[in-house]
Amino acid sequence: MSQKPTPPGSREGGWSRRGEPPPRPRGSAASRSPAPRGPGAQRPPEQWRTRRPVRITPKRTVRDVFAGLGALVVLAALVGGVPYALIRLAGPPLPAELLHADLFVRQLGPETIVAILILLVWLAWLQLLLCVIVEIYAGIRRVGLPARVPLSGGTQALVNRLVSAVLLLFTATAVVAPVAHASAPPSIAPQTVALSAQLPALSAPVAADVEHAPLPARETKKVYIVQPPHGRHHESLWEIADKCLGDGRRYDEIFRLNQHKVQPDGSRLRMADLIRPGWVLDMPDDARNVEVVSTGDDRSTILEEHQNPSATNETPPKAETPKTAETPPKAEQAPPPVVLPEPAMPSPAQVQTPVQTPPPVQNSAQPTAEPSAAANQEKPDEPRREERPPVAEPEEAAAGLDLVDYLGAATLLSAGLLAALGRRRREQLWRRAFGRRLARPRGDAASAEVAIRLGADTPGSRMLDLGLRLLGKLLAEADRRPPAIYAVHLSARGLDLWIQPADEEAPEPWEACDGGQVWRLPAHEGRRIDENSLADMPAPYPGLVSLGSGDDGRVLIDLEAARGLIGMTGAHTVAGLAALAVELATNRWSDDMRITLVGFGDELTELAPDRVRTAGSIAEVLPEFEGRLQPGRDVLTGRIHGRVADPAWTPHYLLSALQPDEDEARRLAVLGKDMRTAAGFVLAGDVPNATWHWEITEDGRARIDALGFDVEAHLLPRRHYDAVIGLFRTAQESDGEPLAMPEPSEQAPGEPPSIEVRLLGPVEISPVDPLEEGRAVLATELVVYLATHREGVHPVVLGGVLWPRGVQPGVRDATIARVAEWLGHDSAGRPHLFLDDSGRLRLGPEVRTDWQLFNELARRAKELVDAGRPESAQAELLEKALGLVRGPLLNGRPGNRYAWLAADPLEYDVTAWVADAAHELCSIRLAEGDAQAAVAAARAGLLLAADDEGLWRDLLRAAHATGDQARLRVVVDGLYRRAASHPYGGGMAPETEALIEELLPSWNRGKRTDLRTPRLA
Repeated sequence: MSQKPTPPGSREGGWSRRGEPPPRPRGSAASRSPAPRGPGAQRPPEQWRTRRPVRITPKRTVRDVFAGLGALVVLAALVGGVPYALIRLAGPPLPAELLHADLFVRQLGPETIVAILILLVWLAWLQLLLCVIVEIYAGIRRVGLPARVPLSGGTQALVNRLVSAVLLLFTATAVVAPVAHASAPPSIAPQTVALSAQLPALSAPVAADVEHAPLPARETKKVYIVQPPHGRHHESLWEIADKCLGDGRRYDEIFRLNQHKVQPDGSRLRMADLIRPGWVLDMPDDARNVEVVSTGDDRSTILEEHQNPSATNETPPKAETPKTAETPPKAEQAPPPVVLPEPAMPSPAQVQTPVQTPPPVQNSAQPTAEPSAAANQEKPDEPRREERPPVAEPEEAAAGLDLVDYLGAATLLSAGLLAALGRRRREQLWRRAFGRRLARPRGDAASAEVAIRLGADTPGSRMLDLGLRLLGKLLAEADRRPPAIYAVHLSARGLDLWIQPADEEAPEPWEACDGGQVWRLPAHEGRRIDENSLADMPAPYPGLVSLGSGDDGRVLIDLEAARGLIGMTGAHTVAGLAALAVELATNRWSDDMRITLVGFGDELTELAPDRVRTAGSIAEVLPEFEGRLQPGRDVLTGRIHGRVADPAWTPHYLLSALQPDEDEARRLAVLGKDMRTAAGFVLAGDVPNATWHWEITEDGRARIDALGFDVEAHLLPRRHYDAVIGLFRTAQESDGEPLAMPEPSEQAPGEPPSIEVRLLGPVEISPVDPLEEGRAVLATELVVYLATHREGVHPVVLGGVLWPRGVQPGVRDATIARVAEWLGHDSAGRPHLFLDDSGRLRLGPEVRTDWQLFNELARRAKELVDAGRPESAQAELLEKALGLVRGPLLNGRPGNRYAWLAADPLEYDVTAWVADAAHELCSIRLAEGDAQAAVAAARAGLLLAADDEGLWRDLLRAAHATGDQARLRVVVDGLYRRAASHPYGGGMAPETEALIEELLPSWNRGKRTDLRTPRLA
């Protein structure tokens, strides 16, 4: 790697090369020299900033004419000269040598090889001819981006240049450059115009009353202004490329044009998926729906002049279905069966002008509204972020997308929180009473879980943990001392460790790079690590914490490697300390540890009471740290050789929001001076004698100059912090919520639906035609969401659900129209997907889910009980209902989709209803004396509600009732193995363990390993 932090030579924390700036690691930002701003910066002449169309005086040079004539000659030679020469010199495309029947069995001679080569030349010419036809058709007819000819990337690019140069000869002499115009929203089938077709398209007549001097065509460029969020839905580079270039896959062109360029708010584009409203993006020459401006205008001026469409002379179109400049051929236009209303298709004024939406009315079940923008500015620990107005039609299922910015970016922190939350939910299920469901979060707590599910990088957290433990195991077996790790870079490509001292003998599968300064574990090797083989291996580097995100991954530093104090400064110190504390408390790459928080974080003891404690002052904890100091002991070697249970190697980290006084700073500095200890100290403020200075800038950047890092900081502002605490408090509630009786279904259970959506297991929609793989996942999720929300969903809200990070209205509406066409019509000719009178999207009555059928059968079984009917009739209905269960809810869904389930009652209701139905049926069968049927009922419920230990106890009783001790032992062993290896923590409910002791006293507990809580995440 060309960019990396240089480890110290004499001691950790310094630089080996004096007088040289530290090199920047991969993933850190480039240099931050700002562009000239303010009064001294150059501004273009006043006439360049006119808002009216300007007639540009053509300045075609002799060079342009000769270039066009040369291109014409080359095209003529390629199209006509090549086949003429081939026919005269080599004969027809298929010589006689290739027409013999024994061509593939006889020995090839020189004549046959020459004939094959001639045929290949003819095929290459035919490909060239096809490219010429495609490019000329696109340029003359203006059909948009030329079609791609298979296997002709370089050839078609050459032909595009030649055809464009030729067409330039025949372009009209007057060209109009609209310096400012209101961008119309794209149509459902977006079109683009190729560069060769765009030149004649610009030759439209304009009014002659131009007051300003002409503007040379070569001094203009195209830009796009990132629009304010529509509701909570933000634009992305993919959507901008789809709207302006006709292909979302060209987003990387926009990214490369704008990477590291200073934007009007002073920030820079560093990650392709992080853009902000108000940014001015340079666009490729063939872009449309953009602004044409002078190349001399700075971005602040462009934003000031073009962000308000009402200031232009053009009248915005009405808020109807938008139309492109060119109508595509009829074969390409599929009339959408869904015509979206005005709220779903905003006018240009709505798109470009920030929406002033009053705050939504809060109901009694949700927290109070967030403070105003002015109130938020009073909080010193919250970085400044754009205002995100609520959606036009608030709905609980679309809540919380405004918390994605921080929680979604801190991917390792989110992975730890998700695992810790899963552990709490599992313990809630131990105490769940039949007839009640788990308490679900609401308001900001639900928003936090949506953001956590979206951001959690569980595979990355696993690779970091197992990779480090494997490294420790390999070094211990070779009797080698582990190296000091100063920083870690984790990306989709693998895991990089910056070590000191450099060592080129990395144990396999690790690889040594950059002269042994970097040890790398490729991602494919990390995925192959056997977790069970490392179950007893201690964590060698528990002090690793996330510094922030770079261009292509996450950067972590080791608190212990500082060998002294780390001083954190900046406007967002408390938010940075909170993120550190939460990640340390929940990560999986550490075992036992202690975290002491001073001056903040009293609520974090609820997240990890075994790890976190708080203190009122640094003076309270100093004696404990001083008492643990053991000079001369090698911490890293001790850890990898299995002495992690020794208190000397249990790490203890101090995070303080209070700045230490001079004496406290001196005593703390002595603790880690010139040696590594099992401790780390991060203190707020400009701390004297600090080894590292960790700065969090006003715009949310994290810098450690001693290591050369400058990345996007991971922060946890106050609102996000409170939301996380509220989420975990909800997960501690043991009473639960009563299950509501389902509403009667529109269809009778015996009537087959036109389309069935199966949710109780792998997701299936039938009978429908298969979709291409890239679209099937999104279309399926759309149908699932609408099928589970029969009351209907507004298109704006649906966009927020399916695209939590934002979507353009045109992309959203095109997807809806495509799904409507995919589902087709019902038996009466009505579309299965339609808009009702209130503007909500709904599915027709002939679309049914297996969950609806399950509810209807369970409701009828309940009515039979209330009516005093025999239990056998109830059991028959419950058996039919449980027969619909094929596995976990929405099994096999992509990990990065369906995050809306966190704020939706579906997951809670399905689990509780299925478990209750299985429990009821099992009880009936046991009362009837049919133990085999009782076992089948319990196992049917466990297919979906596998963590409900009430069902496991039902299965234990049913297996015991069969009288087969071997069968009971199999159930007990299976339950134990599941509890011991559960990803969210080991252990069983006390009631379950007591039942096992009662039913199977011979079960030898002494031979079993302890059911310890495994690593999180």
